[in-house]
Amino acid sequence: MLRRLGGALVFVAGSVVGGLALAFLIVALRPDLIRGSAAGQTPAAVAVPASLTAPGQGSYAEAVQRAAPAVVNVYTARVVTERLAPSLGELFGEYVPRYRQRIERSLGSGVIVDKDGHIVTNHHVIANADSIRVQLSDGRVAEARIVGRDPDTDLAVLKIDLTPLPVAVFGRSDQLKVGDVVLAIGNPIGLSQTVTHGIVSATSRQQLGIAPLEDFIQTDAPINFGNSGGALVDTSGALVGINTAIVAKNLGVEGIGFAIPVNMVRGVLGDIVAHGRVIRGWIGIVPEDLPAEQAQQLGLGQGAVVIGNLYIGSPAQRAGLQPGDVLLTIDGTALHSAQDALGRIASHVPGSSVELRGVREGRAFELRAEVGERPHSG
Repeated sequence: MLRRLGGALVFVAGSVVGGLALAFLIVALRPDLIRGSAAGQTPAAVAVPASLTAPGQGSYAEAVQRAAPAVVNVYTARVVTERLAPSLGELFGEYVPRYRQRIERSLGSGVIVDKDGHIVTNHHVIANADSIRVQLSDGRVAEARIVGRDPDTDLAVLKIDLTPLPVAVFGRSDQLKVGDVVLAIGNPIGLSQTVTHGIVSATSRQQLGIAPLEDFIQTDAPINFGNSGGALVDTSGALVGINTAIVAKNLGVEGIGFAIPVNMVRGVLGDIVAHGRVIRGWIGIVPEDLPAEQAQQLGLGQGAVVIGNLYIGSPAQRAGLQPGDVLLTIDGTALHSAQDALGRIASHVPGSSVELRGVREGRAFELRAEVGERPHSG
């Protein structure tokens, strides 16, 4: 009896070992059977999303291919005359001053905005230049002339005579959100067609002291010397801004750059191409931000603006405004700052009127001023 039971156990053990060996052999030869079975039981748990395996995922190559051809290098030169230091012998008596001339060169970037060859860049890139040369991404080079400039926004429009030309696709800067990915394309330190990327750090940055009229996009996309005038684009390759400034790195500041929003660029470009200048509203006030302590003493909220001075014979003076008046609203909208006040007036068409409400020596006032054209500073 015991002998038969022992034989049975040996048979069972042998069968188990043989079965395991056979199963191991099947798995080794056909591993897809196991994966297929698992997938059939719980497809959601083991399926790999197509987006994670799609070629080019996480790449901005298509956006760059779309935008980069319209970004150009801008090279400027101007003749600088210098007075030479007197020699040792000339220190002891009168002598004829000696001068020498040298060529000062600079570089920047620009963006081709139409088939006619108009290029948008920064005003500071081409300011005081005697000659301007533009190099396209395909290697072509052309002399450029200035169509118009707008120091108030630090923008300028150039024109070249080449065909055919790649043209930037305009996006919508008013739809940008903090956290959106953006790409900066330009000519930093002479390294043409360089692309960097980052995010939108903030929108509508003002009072930075960069230009009289400011409404900057702040980004951490690296922007360096030579990037000025280049393109800031979204992940589709559409132009959303013109790179214009960086915070000095010698102050230990990193990752803060600014771009002029493309919605502002549209207006400046249209006016310069049509009129050779930008037409803005003006009433002749010199507004200043009212200090918070003084505003609190007067029982006013933040954003009140004091009239620091007036231009003689200006629309504001004719309307009855006086230095020391505190402005609270323009056309019924509360003010945020002195720069906000200038921007709101500038948006008016010359010949229209603007409604001003404020406080003078503790008494409220309301008046209307006829809007003139802002004097051209370019």
